[in-house]
Amino acid sequence: MGQDDYRRDSGESISTRLTYLLIGGGIGAILALLFAPKSGQELRGDIADATRKGIDRSREAAQQLGDRAGEYYEATRGRAAELYSQAAERVGEVAQSARDAAARQGGTLTAAIDAGKKAYQEEKRKTEMSGRIDAAPNYGEKTN
Repeated sequence: MGQDDYRRDSGESISTRLTYLLIGGGIGAILALLFAPKSGQELRGDIADATRKGIDRSREAAQQLGDRAGEYYEATRGRAAELYSQAAERVGEVAQSARDAAARQGGTLTAAIDAGKKAYQEEKRKTEMSGRIDAAPNYGEKTN
């Protein structure tokens, strides 16, 4: 393993290592008390003291871990809010550019429709005019 592996491993599992250290220390203290030549009342008092000390250390470790978790939570929450606002801003920009493109295309489409209507009306007028000329009575001409 390289040095990078040791650095990465020590940062990620510090709480696990601390927990194992406390458990090992507690087990060692209990075994030392059990094998020490003391009277029953002294031994029970020592076990109670060791238990209280272990509980106090565990509470302190839990408080420290809770504080660190709170700090990480706040830092992560702030970063997430920042990323969310950046994403929302970019989505707004993209939506606005899409609206602008649609408006430009809509204007072109409207102009094309108007030109088509005008051409249709012009052709209709020409057809009606030529129909009137063809439908006019021919008084002098004979058809064979």
